[in-house]
Amino acid sequence: MSLHAWLIYLVAAIGLSLTPGPNSLLVLTHGALHGHRRTLFTVAGGALGFTALIALSMVGIGALLQASAQALTVLKLVGGAYLVWLGIQLWRSPPVLLQAAPGSTDARGRTLFRQGLLTAMSNPKALLFYGAFLPQFIDLQRPLLPQFVVMTATFVVVEWFVEWGLALLAHRVRPWLQRVGRGFNRACGGLFVGMGCALPLTR
Repeated sequence: MSLHAWLIYLVAAIGLSLTPGPNSLLVLTHGALHGHRRTLFTVAGGALGFTALIALSMVGIGALLQASAQALTVLKLVGGAYLVWLGIQLWRSPPVLLQAAPGSTDARGRTLFRQGLLTAMSNPKALLFYGAFLPQFIDLQRPLLPQFVVMTATFVVVEWFVEWGLALLAHRVRPWLQRVGRGFNRACGGLFVGMGCALPLTR
């Protein structure tokens, strides 16, 4: 992966991490209930879950690319269409409701870690998402494994800091997100649509 491609990937990863999702909402809830220090356990569990899901997606992508180099073009086009579809769904979705998750009153570290891990791992759409997003940045002229390691590490580090920031600002972000939730969903939906249209055309 070239530096230019990595910088584009980094910007896209930051934008995607800011999009409302199950883990970010869980972190907001735990941050408001337990404080940002305890919520580090939730963030750590989510980071481990994201790492596992990205690894599973990359195993499938790698196997497909070994079977056919032309598969990357198909992956990019299908993945771009999927990102556009996700963007439309997010644009049309109602504002998120931030509610305490079951068992969220239990502030033990292992409980918070487990909730973060299971929330990340129990979302089957994440596998499809990573399968659509990651191929947009693969360079077949370079070894795949180092690219996979860089993309995984970048995404997980970005997700960690974004969720940590949400935990720090939980008391301020939650009321704001509920007040302007629909507009925020539309902004994030537009981001998905833009990436879905633009990324498959990049070289």
